[in-house]
Amino acid sequence: MSPAEVMKLAKDNNVQFVDLLYGDMFGQLQHFTFPVSRLDDEMFKVGMAFDGSSIRGWKGIEASDMIMKPDPASAYLDPFVIVPTIGMYCDIIEPRTGQPYNRDPRSIAKKALEYLKSQGIGDLAFMGPEPEFFVFDGMTYSSTVRSAGYSIETNEGPWTSNTPGSLAHKVAFKGGYAPAAPQDTMMDLRNEMVMNLAKMGLVPEIHHHEVATAQCEIGLKFNTVVLAADQVHKLKYVVKNTAAKYGKTATFMPKPMFGDNGSGMHVHTSIWKEGKNLFAGDKYANLSQTAMYAIGGILKHGRSIQIFSNSSVNSYRRLVPGYEAPVNLAYSATNRSASVRIPHVQGDKARRFEFRCPDSSGSPYLTFAAMLMAMADGIKKQIDPGAPMNKNIYELPPEELKNIPSTCKNLEEAYAEFEKDSEWITAGDVFDPDMIEAYASYKKSAEIEPLKLRPNPYEFELYYHG
Repeated sequence: MSPAEVMKLAKDNNVQFVDLLYGDMFGQLQHFTFPVSRLDDEMFKVGMAFDGSSIRGWKGIEASDMIMKPDPASAYLDPFVIVPTIGMYCDIIEPRTGQPYNRDPRSIAKKALEYLKSQGIGDLAFMGPEPEFFVFDGMTYSSTVRSAGYSIETNEGPWTSNTPGSLAHKVAFKGGYAPAAPQDTMMDLRNEMVMNLAKMGLVPEIHHHEVATAQCEIGLKFNTVVLAADQVHKLKYVVKNTAAKYGKTATFMPKPMFGDNGSGMHVHTSIWKEGKNLFAGDKYANLSQTAMYAIGGILKHGRSIQIFSNSSVNSYRRLVPGYEAPVNLAYSATNRSASVRIPHVQGDKARRFEFRCPDSSGSPYLTFAAMLMAMADGIKKQIDPGAPMNKNIYELPPEELKNIPSTCKNLEEAYAEFEKDSEWITAGDVFDPDMIEAYASYKKSAEIEPLKLRPNPYEFELYYHG
């Protein structure tokens, strides 16, 4: 939409409020709400001022003024607010310079696309993210000086639950992929989620139960880099709010349940130039040489990408062998045990590959921007991805498996890898050192180090009587 079309949408729907939203560096959605009387050309041209000092990893109180500038292309009618409200996603601007804020993830994703253009590689990039999520009937957790624990309630799993109703039709561990009702207890819930997504202007294509207990996926039509990242935020918003309406709780935490599969965010991607898909060709699986070099970049930098694509300590509970997680940096046609998969598609326009490592615990803008930068580096340097891996990697003998690079085992290892391999992502000042330092500093101080100091409840099982 254009600004004029957004204002017409507001008038036609008796809109009373405008909700301006942005995602922080760590994937948390933030918002400010204004009366519709403030929706005018000035809002789109100049933006709206706000205090950025309370946002994690952003401004200090001595330089807290910031501007959020709404993107009319992201506008939607919010289906969850009683009073008619339009939502829009914003770019964050430095008020004194008028330039994009260097720590704003949405602006970084835009800069990554501009870098792709400046190098003559392509003028458009598409992302098709597939975030998985869990829906539980109840969830409690706590962590204090003298206690720690969590408790999940769901009537789907192979255990006794406090949830009322029959537990006869249970979903076994790793047995949840697409069973019909009554095992799939969430079809009506997902239907409503899909209808809410459509009300917000997104294009849902499929929904189903996923492999794990109480796990789901909703497929959306692909989009350009920035709008695809907007879509991830919108999907998470819809899923969480629809679940809350039903008295349930939804989470995109990668690994909330021990012993069952985790939630990833597989990302399909392609690069285009002058209306042509640069990934279509006559090489392996009908990909082009450009696509092969792009895969080479993803695989070479796959471990350092993880500080953005697998940005939580919990991410690495998912990236372990035995749960269909893509823990090996290899590529293959159709083979889901490889971290890069080339799906079977019809026609050159649909030609693409899928990066299967990411999850949606962090900022989708930073994940997609990092992927673009890795692909650009692979294309510029003509990085050979090597031979494809067409065998089931999970069943390889140790002597073959040792020759395949693996993903990092924890977030601390990912940061160590990034410190050795970061030149590719700082090219063109897309990710500048100040942003990376602020991001890493927060992650280390707020997540990595505190989790080292806290005993895990299972440690009491192991050591209390020792």
